[in-house]
Formats: sequence, C-alpha cells, structure tokens
Amino acid sequence: MPGLIRGVARTAVIAGTATSVSNRVSRRQANRWAQQEQDQYAQDQYYQQQQAQQQPAPAAVPATDTVTQLQKLADLKSQGILTDAEFQAQKAKILGS
Repeated sequence: MPGLIRGVARTAVIAGTATSVSNRVSRRQANRWAQQEQDQYAQDQYYQQQQAQQQPAPAAVPATDTVTQLQKLADLKSQGILTDAEFQAQKAKILGS
C-alpha cells in the first residue's frame, strides 16, 4: 500500500507541475500575441496619420477666375446682351459660389 500511495503522489505532483507549466506557457503566448496586436495597431495608426499629412490640400479657386467672370459679365452688359436683372442674377451666382 505505501508503494501505491507513493506512485499516486508522484503522479499528482507530475500532473500538477505539467499543468502549471502549460498554463504559464499559454499566458506568455497570449501576452505576446496581445502585444503584437497592439504594436500592429499603433503602426497602422502611425501610417494613417502619415498618409493624411502627405495628402495635398484641395486647391482653392483662384480669385482671378471670379474677377475674370465678373469682367466678362460686365462686358456682356455693356454690349447690351444682358439686362440689369440678368446681370445682377449672374453676379450673385458668381459671388455666391
């Protein structure tokens, strides 16, 4: 009987040790994966910020375009092609945009 108890005790110690080691390895691996995911997320965020900064700002409509349009409109009015009402409507449209 003492040999049987000794064998059972030895098996219990070995099983307990194996379980402990297995759990520790699993936790370490899970922590590594979590760290890799965090690093990848941070890297993705960094690249997205870099891309956003590198994109050129949309070009503004040059003021000379508006001035040119108004000059053409005034020429049409002075030639009698446009009435005062049409001129004012087109002028409002150009300045409103």
